Amino acid sequence: MRVRIIPVGLRALLVELPTPAHVQALVADLERRRTDGALTGVDDVVPGELTVLVDGVADPADLAGRLAAWRPASVRPPDGPLVEIPVRYDGADVADVARLWQVPEEEVGRIHSTPEYRVAFCGFAPGFGYLTGLPEHYHLPRRPVPRTRVPAGSVAVAGGYAGIYPRDSPGGWQLLGRTDVVLFDPDRDPVALLTPGVRVRFRNLGR
Repeated sequence: MRVRIIPVGLRALLVELPTPAHVQALVADLERRRTDGALTGVDDVVPGELTVLVDGVADPADLAGRLAAWRPASVRPPDGPLVEIPVRYDGADVADVARLWQVPEEEVGRIHSTPEYRVAFCGFAPGFGYLTGLPEHYHLPRRPVPRTRVPAGSVAVAGGYAGIYPRDSPGGWQLLGRTDVVLFDPDRDPVALLTPGVRVRFRNLGR
């Protein structure tokens, strides 16, 4: 397994890994070591699709040496907390998705809500989690022309990811439905409902 480590500024390291599963495994390992006290002098661990940013590092050279020798005991991270998201599957792209999946429109909600998902990383907008777990044969391209406005609470898929738009914003994902769950609230603890490692189940409310 190849691990590439890139210094970022004076107190951060960017670790490039071969697969998203290795990213999740490294994040879980680093967080466990922080909790156990075996990894001190690190302020934050931020996953991306194929990268992990380790920020606020007291001794970057020492940590880079340890990370270069890192090998996962397992590429499956530990289970995080489970969040249930009720969804009304009446999205604007259900007909197109049904055609691409070659199923009746009524099957789209059942297919999407069957797997258990996991938040791999966050980005795009505060509270937006990139969820893995959709079987590969259901992966879909983005819309050829992005929408200028996607309503908050829209449940969507694109590529190998599922996601929920936390606020009104432009977007090019395939819209399957909507939920009333609030994904991001600065006055709530936790502020973001979906954070890396959280498991997600979609509850199908029909159309």
